Amino acid sequence: MQQTILTSEDIVRKIKRMAIEIAEQNYSEKEIVLLGIHDSGLVITNLIKNELELENIKVEIGSISLNKKNPLSQAIELNTTSPLEDKVVIIVDDVANSGKTIFYALQPLMLKSIKKLQVAVLVDRQHKSFPITPDYVGLSISTTLKNMIYVDMGRENGVASAYLA
Repeated sequence: MQQTILTSEDIVRKIKRMAIEIAEQNYSEKEIVLLGIHDSGLVITNLIKNELELENIKVEIGSISLNKKNPLSQAIELNTTSPLEDKVVIIVDDVANSGKTIFYALQPLMLKSIKKLQVAVLVDRQHKSFPITPDYVGLSISTTLKNMIYVDMGRENGVASAYLA
């Protein structure tokens, strides 16, 4: 049985609020780099980027690709055209559960001299097994370990809904 936890309208509001928080926490920065975790995190990244640009903040986009189920089974790839040195870098994903995906997504950033590293997620499940706490959260929800949260990327350039199953 599925239970909707965020409608598309809720998601729009959450993304706007997250972008405002990012702008407030990084008001003195000339540029922010958003790194979306491929694939669904990249959709959230683009939505946040659009909102930040409305606040006249320069935003660069990149991505991190990894096998979420088995991160060490293949190379973790960082794709960005912007140098990361001395910049604020924000890793973005759709759902944070144990923190494992974000923990491994940090690997290609370890040898970069970034100014500040932050994490943004649309939904935080709070079942941490790794020392990762998102800085920006659209919705924080407690679930059982048996529950799963799915973010439906049903609309082009947007998110249709998030639901608990």
